[in-house]
Amino acid sequence: MKLYFLSILCALVLLSCDSKKEISSINPENWSKRKIDITKKDSLEYGKSYLSIYSQIYSSSEHKTHNLTSMVSLRNTSDIDSIYILKANYFDTHGKHVRTYFETPIYLGPLETAEIIIDEMDVSGGTGSNFIFEWKIPIGGSEPLFEGVMNSTMGQQGLSFTTEGKRIQ
Repeated sequence: MKLYFLSILCALVLLSCDSKKEISSINPENWSKRKIDITKKDSLEYGKSYLSIYSQIYSSSEHKTHNLTSMVSLRNTSDIDSIYILKANYFDTHGKHVRTYFETPIYLGPLETAEIIIDEMDVSGGTGSNFIFEWKIPIGGSEPLFEGVMNSTMGQQGLSFTTEGKRIQ
């Protein structure tokens, strides 16, 4: 009889759990709602930006590293126009391509922000990882802003710092 009630209780607990699954920024499904065809858009200026990111930092010595969570912020600084991000490519410390976040252009509406999160356990980028973003904006428009926020907490200690992207083309 106890086993019967225990089985029913376990079944009720399992059925009451929320099976909603978070979608990672790595998953293309996360970007599909932002897809846009810009082939018919004219008068767009092309640009390319570089952003440094740190998946890990050195701690105590060059032989010990500390993992970080990295938030990459893609920001449209225009309050009038949409902008278009063509590519977001992630590279490791040695310049080796790790992943591409989306295969087709995405849009960001005026003053809109999209984010890429690199989990603390994802150390594929290493201590000197990088992003290269390719983008298009209306001619004379406001350039996008790319920022990185790295953080980690352990016990009562916290560590956080930021980086800012630089236009390279």
